[in-house]
Amino acid sequence: MQGRARGAASRHLCVPRHLLIASACCLAMAGCLGNMGGDEVSRLATGPSGAPEPTPEQREAAASPVISALQARRSILPPQSAYSTVSNAVLAANSRTAEAELRAARLRAAAASKNWLPRIGPSISLTSLSDVVANLVLEQVLFGHGRLKAERAFAKADVEVAAVALADDTNERVLTALTLYLGAAEARERRALDSRTLKDMSHFEWIMRQRVEGGVSDRSDLSILAQKLGEIRLSLTSAEEAERTALAELNAMAATPLDDVSGLRDLTGPMPEAEPLSVLRAMAEEDRSVAEARTERAGLLPGLTASGTVGSDNDGGVNLGGGLLGLGTGDSLRAIEMQKDAAARKTRQAEEDAARTLRRLEQEIIALERQVGEAAALAAQARANLDLFQEQYDSGQRQVMDVVGVYETFAAREQSALSRKYELARARLKSARLLGLLADGSRI
Repeated sequence: MQGRARGAASRHLCVPRHLLIASACCLAMAGCLGNMGGDEVSRLATGPSGAPEPTPEQREAAASPVISALQARRSILPPQSAYSTVSNAVLAANSRTAEAELRAARLRAAAASKNWLPRIGPSISLTSLSDVVANLVLEQVLFGHGRLKAERAFAKADVEVAAVALADDTNERVLTALTLYLGAAEARERRALDSRTLKDMSHFEWIMRQRVEGGVSDRSDLSILAQKLGEIRLSLTSAEEAERTALAELNAMAATPLDDVSGLRDLTGPMPEAEPLSVLRAMAEEDRSVAEARTERAGLLPGLTASGTVGSDNDGGVNLGGGLLGLGTGDSLRAIEMQKDAAARKTRQAEEDAARTLRRLEQEIIALERQVGEAAALAAQARANLDLFQEQYDSGQRQVMDVVGVYETFAAREQSALSRKYELARARLKSARLLGLLADGSRI
């Protein structure tokens, strides 16, 4: 009878009364530690009576300056512009791999936020060939030198790193798409200039051919004009190919075709004040490194754990465990402290690098703005010289090749002004990308 009774008891995985008693004891110990201000137990503060319950996203932003700074960012791309159209199209087709990583980090943080609660699990052992003992084991950390708190901080910082990575990935995608669009738009304008130049040079070549056939001019001038026409045709073909290539790559990134999008909307004015994404990433990685170092430190020191067994065997007690101390423990602890210092130095280095890059881009933008104005003035002056030479040619004071030389100067000045305009647009986009201002943080 006793054997059958014992076998029946061993087949039950839990005894409800004992389980309730053990669970209540572990929760009571956790509550006592929370009241004592221990760092192993976290409490959710309740809001004032009648206040609306904040959403998980609002709580996350309020608890994280990094995520709050990311959500506060607003895109500087003008609405209803070609920039905005391209950005919306490529973001609609974004696979958002970094978003999946962020969701996984959030789940890990949600799991870590409950690590102060008692842990429970089955323990099944075979004591003899015919007797199986099944128990439920409950365990509660009483004192662990801040290990559980560090684990929660690590998971929180991991979410911040993933959030910055998502913002960085999104801004990089928008910059890539806008760079392709600028390449296509520049090639389109260059093609238009080459087409006009080819038309005008063909007219000069026709005049020279008539003069050569009439014996007025030398055939060498006609050969020079034919060579110039070949160079213009080559430039025109290159511009057409560059436009097709950029549009094909851009359409491969976008959800809808962007062949009909045109126009250039300059990003004028100073950039809004914002922390560079590289600095935010370094700050989050510093917090994660510090939390990891604290977890390693707690693993080297002994801690207290309360445990209880409910089932076939009812037992409980307080255990002193943790890492074994040795002659190298002191050096290991000092090495962990150096990890914190190294993380802080990386953040300062990231701040310095971002500041240098921003200052360089600012000076580059100032220089390009001046060059755009100068290039436009030179193009206007070249146009005036061309008109003057054309009048002198019509009155018989100039030769055809004189007008051709002035026209080449005018065409080169227009091409230079075009290049400077798009270089300025690219520099402003690079500055906005560094600050994470190419996409709304709330949309990301």
